[in-house]
Amino acid sequence: MDLTKGLTEGLAYVPAKLGHLLLSGGTSFSLTSLTCALFIALGYLIWRRRVRNRRVRLRTLARAILPRRIANSPSTAADIGYFLFSVFLFGVMFGWAVLSYRVLSNYFAEWLVAAFGPMRRTSLSEFTVRAVVTAAAFVAYELGYWFDHWLKHRVPMLWEFHKVHHSAHVLTPLTVFRVHPLDTLVFVNILAVSVAFANGLTNYLFGMSVPPFSVTDTNIILVVFIHAYVHLQHSHFWIAFNGWLGRVFLSPAHHQIHHSTDPQHFNRNFGSCLALWDWMFGTLHVPTREPQKLKFGVDDLGYDPHSLPAGMALPLRDAAAHLAPSLKGAAASPPPRIDAKTAP
Repeated sequence: MDLTKGLTEGLAYVPAKLGHLLLSGGTSFSLTSLTCALFIALGYLIWRRRVRNRRVRLRTLARAILPRRIANSPSTAADIGYFLFSVFLFGVMFGWAVLSYRVLSNYFAEWLVAAFGPMRRTSLSEFTVRAVVTAAAFVAYELGYWFDHWLKHRVPMLWEFHKVHHSAHVLTPLTVFRVHPLDTLVFVNILAVSVAFANGLTNYLFGMSVPPFSVTDTNIILVVFIHAYVHLQHSHFWIAFNGWLGRVFLSPAHHQIHHSTDPQHFNRNFGSCLALWDWMFGTLHVPTREPQKLKFGVDDLGYDPHSLPAGMALPLRDAAAHLAPSLKGAAASPPPRIDAKTAP
């Protein structure tokens, strides 16, 4: 009986996970957002062809949406493997290690009350307060995203995990799943802290606790960006924001530059949707209007970039190699000598 129940639950798990991912409007890979990305890509292709006075043919558009060099690339096959791993295994294995955003938010609000005293409840409407809380949480999400990304490009041990994502030789919307589990764990916990602090601070300032507007527990502003162009950031479509727009929003071309192997593009464009933090901290590279020919991947990866087992196991080895000298140094150094005159 138990075996039958286990098999039934196991068989139901796969469609349930896929259903949540594809059919929930607030997920990062919903069918609605993917459909929006498809139509935006088609509109971009049609516009480009009309500007160049070229005929618009369905067969040509189909080839442009998914070129053979991308469809047949081993990098794309690896992305599919990472997608299956992330969706069906990662949440089960590591979900327990994620800090609770709601618990942290309440903690920060309580700490502010203890430190500065309670705030009087605002006279603003609940809708206005929720709108401000939603905007603040989104900006905090962007800051946490930028900081996490900056850390992983600056700290060698963290880079060993993050460069799994950069090992893709072609970019597709599935490349967003090409991540090492420990990379994701660091990411979600940093985001939990940054967004929870913003939510706790705004709740304290308004003297009331309200959640941000959301769709399936995802900030509604982020949902709008996901439906607008986030999927196209991992793609071959050079959609570039220039001028002031390129200093406020991160276009698909911004993120393609981030993946570039050209040294002039290293450590640039760390944000997710907004370019503001990159602009503020000097890591912004605004793309040119005309497409640039970019090469993607990691030159010194040290293992097969398209092997899922290698991408899971070998970053652990390489990260440990960075940590080992510090541990050896700590073990080898003698304990500090205590001067009798200053000893307690």
